Amino acid sequence: MATEEPEGVQLPSVWVGADETPIAFANQFVCQFQPNEFVLTIGQASAPILLGTPDQIREQVEELSFIPVRTLARIGLTRTRVQELIAALQANLDNHDQAMRGIDPTQP
Repeated sequence: MATEEPEGVQLPSVWVGADETPIAFANQFVCQFQPNEFVLTIGQASAPILLGTPDQIREQVEELSFIPVRTLARIGLTRTRVQELIAALQANLDNHDQAMRGIDPTQP
């Protein structure tokens, strides 16, 4: 007896809450992998506040042993999703560069 597969239902994806989610500036990235699995860690580092005379600033710098990086997110991705992310980022970068041609970023 042959069975028929039910027709799939297709629904659109709708991003809920994206406008209410704070935007965090990210400037540090670590990507680790094992077979068919990637972990992308996204972080934020900022220069320490150094105040005073040049000698005082030099002393403050000498006391530092590291610059902290605050973890914003750790994201697990399959290899296929990494490829999709790369394609989406590249397309967005290409669109940005095309839109910005001839625009002077120093002008308001």
